[in-house]
Amino acid sequence: MKVRPVDLVDVFVYLVVLGAFTQLFPEVISESFLLALLTAILLKLVLEVVLLIKKRIVTRIRGARSPWIRVVNVAALLLVLPGSKFLVLELVDAVFGDAVYLGGFFQVTALIIVLMLARGGVRRIFDTPSRDL
Repeated sequence: MKVRPVDLVDVFVYLVVLGAFTQLFPEVISESFLLALLTAILLKLVLEVVLLIKKRIVTRIRGARSPWIRVVNVAALLLVLPGSKFLVLELVDAVFGDAVYLGGFFQVTALIIVLMLARGGVRRIFDTPSRDL
């Protein structure tokens, strides 16, 4: 497995967003910068897997020939969406214990939404061709 430059940029974006959340929301706690960095790396890994699973389910929904197959895949997607937030909470708790706390379900949901928006925004900035003036 190779680390691409975009993966490092994602981790730094996640670190900045996580740092902002620890400053703005008292429920989100990271005891040190190193723990915040390790949490950002963990979030990167987990969210990449979750995005891969979501993409595969959406592909199966679009390619389904039977309405029942489509319904089953939509149900699977509806389970994965909130389930991924619980997965993040449990993994962070298992790996870091009380040193890192991301709040409850709603704080983690907001955190993940902001992470994805920030990630998308930064990727758009880098994908935009620069023009020399």
